[in-house]
Amino acid sequence: MVHQLDRAQARRIAVRAQLLAAPRPTDLLTVVRQLTLVQIDPTAAVAPSADLVCWSRLGSSYRPEHLRQALEEDRTLFEHKAMVRPMDDLGLFLAAMAQWPDHERHREWLRANESFRRDVLDLLGRTGPLLSRDIPDTCAAPWPSSGWTNNRNVTQMLEFLVLRGEIAVAGRQGRQRRWDVAERVYPAGVPVVPLEQARRLRDERRLRALGIARERATAVPGEPAEVGDAGEPAVIEGVPGVWRVDPEALGQPFAGRTALLSPFDRLVHDRVRLADLFEYEYVLEMYKPKASRRWGYFALPILHDDRLVGKVDATADRRRGTLTVHAVHEDVPFTPAVTGAVRDELHDLASWLSLAVEGLR
Repeated sequence: MVHQLDRAQARRIAVRAQLLAAPRPTDLLTVVRQLTLVQIDPTAAVAPSADLVCWSRLGSSYRPEHLRQALEEDRTLFEHKAMVRPMDDLGLFLAAMAQWPDHERHREWLRANESFRRDVLDLLGRTGPLLSRDIPDTCAAPWPSSGWTNNRNVTQMLEFLVLRGEIAVAGRQGRQRRWDVAERVYPAGVPVVPLEQARRLRDERRLRALGIARERATAVPGEPAEVGDAGEPAVIEGVPGVWRVDPEALGQPFAGRTALLSPFDRLVHDRVRLADLFEYEYVLEMYKPKASRRWGYFALPILHDDRLVGKVDATADRRRGTLTVHAVHEDVPFTPAVTGAVRDELHDLASWLSLAVEGLR
């Protein structure tokens, strides 16, 4: 059976799956379990992206210390490859960790630096958790690269060891990761899900988080945007190709709300899907020269009900104590109700940040 959907139905499935419909969820762990991941990015023009994603779902009841506690004390979440994930999902990654690396260049470098690897593991075992700067470089063969990783041997070894599951991120000191041996971060006795089964389960988890997605999608950095044969096939009126839909998401009631989103939010992360479902154009412009920007350095997409209706160009100036709103860009003309809802969200965002709104007209 191929499900027949129109764009509005597909959008509502996507918004509900990402916990951006009403009512709001009330628990951080519930949010991360449903989303499967929250991306970490150091940019904090308004707030760190992981915190913005959680605030967009939970509202001002969420505090950044809740995320730190879950990661560093309760260990209900873990950080892996710049993503916060539920510890419940750890078993889905252990088989891939055990088989890494799959590139000969990486294997050769690890073989040449076996004594360096042992030095790092022994030091962390005795005195961890540590920052990378506290770990001596005892490499026998420096890491060669034409990019910024050239000769950054400690950083490279740590990245390799976390991908192998031998060490883990124990927490953060500011933006710097603190590293420790995996057995002091990950719980003991986690069952290892075989590799192919784990891939299927991760596809299913990803589809539940997205609601609707392509079987095969354009490659994006980090987490894949495609879901394989998870779920059931669907076609969307006016959109070419076959999609996969979470069958449990079909026919569910929908109540929309207004939300300001991080540019790294999973609802907008896949720009092709974004255009297909929401007919919405978005580019993160922080890497563009100021004169070339249309919407702003770290413009926040605006969700209203099941539509993405604009962008907010805002900056948190903590020295002055203000959330400065440079512009509210309307992709479609705002009704008075939308204008009021966006203003309310901006005031809520400022209050959450303990800042005063400036520049909002």
